[in-house]
Amino acid sequence: MKRKVLMSWSSGKDSAWALYQLLHNPEFEVVGLFCTINKKFNRVAMHSVRVALLKQQAAQIGLPLHIIELPFPCSNVDYEAIMGDFVAQVQRDEIDCFAFGDLFLEDIRQYREDKLQGTGIEPIFPIWGMPTDELSYQMIDVGLKAITTCVDPKQAPEHLIGQIFDKQFLQSLPDGVDPCGENGEFHSFVFDAPMFKQPIDITVGEIVHRDGFIFADVLPTAATTQ
Repeated sequence: MKRKVLMSWSSGKDSAWALYQLLHNPEFEVVGLFCTINKKFNRVAMHSVRVALLKQQAAQIGLPLHIIELPFPCSNVDYEAIMGDFVAQVQRDEIDCFAFGDLFLEDIRQYREDKLQGTGIEPIFPIWGMPTDELSYQMIDVGLKAITTCVDPKQAPEHLIGQIFDKQFLQSLPDGVDPCGENGEFHSFVFDAPMFKQPIDITVGEIVHRDGFIFADVLPTAATTQ
């Protein structure tokens, strides 16, 4: 019997690639996505992606989407209580695993493992340890298309914001910037992928500097924004 999996969905390329791998793994059945959003701004935290676009992604993939609302500001205590409630909810649905798109940050993996210990839900990491210099090109070659929505200017050049994640983008990265942005250098929104029914039409709106980061407001061109 296949193990039932919920995919932790950030709207970006790494979670999309982890999902792509799971969909081709006969051991698992992906039954849905879950994503935390900033309730005040109605956007995915850090990625700053509008909920309207998040819902379009789920529709193109054809999976249910669980939206977990977080207050702003959100303390660690609040976060863990809200996530604990979500875990209790999906335990009743007999979910076997949560999948994450983490690549090599040991502290984040350990945190996830610690928080799920004793719940009966196993954390799995489908793309863990893959070399990011190879993985980044593999994503592009297979047809994953993404755009940068957030850049940390302390770690990466400002001009990367609002850029398509393609081979030219990768070749422009300075030394020390991870090709997948795994250290938080940049975050992305996937608008097309092999498991999408069709691409999501987008346009780049306002670029803003906020809280030490640079954000691009990616807009859906064929749907009502939220």
